Amino acid sequence: MKLKFSKMQGLGNDFVVIDAVRQRLELTPTLARSLADRHFGIGCDQILIVEPPPGPEVDFRYRIFNADGGEVEQCGNGARCFVRFVHDEGLSSAAAIRVQTLSGVIAPRLEADGQVTVDMGVPIFEPARIPFLSDSDAYVQPLEAGGRRIAITALSMGNPHAVQIVADVEAAPVGELGPLIERHARFPQRVNAGFMEVTGPDEIRLRVYERGAGETLACGTGACAAVVTGRVRELLAEHVRVHTHGGDLLIAWGGPGQPVFMTGPAVTVFRGEIELPAA
Repeated sequence: MKLKFSKMQGLGNDFVVIDAVRQRLELTPTLARSLADRHFGIGCDQILIVEPPPGPEVDFRYRIFNADGGEVEQCGNGARCFVRFVHDEGLSSAAAIRVQTLSGVIAPRLEADGQVTVDMGVPIFEPARIPFLSDSDAYVQPLEAGGRRIAITALSMGNPHAVQIVADVEAAPVGELGPLIERHARFPQRVNAGFMEVTGPDEIRLRVYERGAGETLACGTGACAAVVTGRVRELLAEHVRVHTHGGDLLIAWGGPGQPVFMTGPAVTVFRGEIELPAA
């Protein structure tokens, strides 16, 4: 069986995007790992599946699988690629769509300049909903990792994040601490580990060790989580430019109870077909 796909990227965070509206797909964890393999498959950080809507209140269902084969709740860079894909593939002519994810409904919008803005929803701080094992709902909490005591802000942007502030993001021990934080016992569903350097009230530098994918060139939900962290710590303004290794994102957040808006690029790299192994 041949499977059609598009290879896309948002600031270097790369995806295999598959239309499961017009073709049949049964994506197992084994198949997901095979497609994501950069040597024997197509290669990607995540696989994005476009499915028919589960009900009339949304336009599509959006499923995300990490390179390790695990299905996850949300992916911000992927959401931008999602709306670009359904528009370019003729699945929708609407600039703005509503999309069902595991964590709820998001609303990406294709802008006139080709950028994509996504309403990423309201940040969640309640430990049980992140989930994060803690008796406190304080914005800053201690975490022991690798023999170090670090200060994190734990929150969910539809997926769990633990953000710490560092003096120099390039010197931060992302490769050492990232995996330890990702699989920390206090995060029962694992977590995305963010390392943020605040360079001004409207500008930060960010690296993220993503759950199930390792460090990526950019992380959309991680950028949202970092800006929210800086805002609740009273370090950042409402509109912030986030510099990642893959490029820049613009994040806007008015404050508690308000949704986070993310704007950035979404690019199709190539389209292709791959022969799937016989079942």
